[in-house]
Amino acid sequence: MTISRAERALDDLDAARRGSTGTRVKFWAMVGIVAGFYAVSWNLAGIDLAKLSTGLPRLAHWIMTAWPPKLDELPLFALRTAETVAMAAIGTTVATILAIPMSVLASRNITPWPRLYYPARWFLNALRGIDSFVFALLFVAAVGLGPFAGVLGIALHTWGSAAKFFADHIENVNLGPLEAVRTTGAGRFTSIAYALVPDVLPVMLSTTLFWWEFNVRASTVLGVVGAGGIGQELKNSMDLLDFPRLFTIIAVILVVVTALDQLSGWLRKRLV
Repeated sequence: MTISRAERALDDLDAARRGSTGTRVKFWAMVGIVAGFYAVSWNLAGIDLAKLSTGLPRLAHWIMTAWPPKLDELPLFALRTAETVAMAAIGTTVATILAIPMSVLASRNITPWPRLYYPARWFLNALRGIDSFVFALLFVAAVGLGPFAGVLGIALHTWGSAAKFFADHIENVNLGPLEAVRTTGAGRFTSIAYALVPDVLPVMLSTTLFWWEFNVRASTVLGVVGAGGIGQELKNSMDLLDFPRLFTIIAVILVVVTALDQLSGWLRKRLV
């Protein structure tokens, strides 16, 4: 009996050693895969530290020549910045209005037409996969230069992103109140309006504020493709190497974005 127990203990020890060896092999294999991935990525990204070492002094020289800033065009910069904020506001609002019904279709637990669940998800993924910058580039060609193209680009990309977030939240919400209202004989849409919307509305409003804030920052570069806003003046200054003017524009953007960030954060705390 004693020999049997000893043999069993030796077998267990041997199995533990084999398991430990297998775990180490898997660990080092994973390390090798990750290292290989970053080695290939480093090469594909064209990382060149020598170029960085020669470029930094040039950048420092440009920063030194940017002082003092040009303030004579502040009214124009304020107008372009207001244009940028308006683009983000209209685009985000339109996207939110479109996202609410789409999020119902893309929510597995409440969609009225289950067969449309996957097509709705695929559609939203397509919108999310194309950046607002690319959409704006396409709409500049379609509707011409100006902020309207930027509004359309922001709206389409934000529509996909916001609707997916809304749908994910709806799928994780407690449907007890909704089922309780349904037992009274209320229809699906009435139940959603009175039992589900009050529960998810604060999160939706908070998310909308977040996307508005994000779109203000993102839309500052839409002018590069001719979609209006302060980005257009930014590109003009960079093309002319007018660094004092460029510095002023960047300062205006930072002030506005910081103020909107504080306002959005304060509103989100009050909503959630």
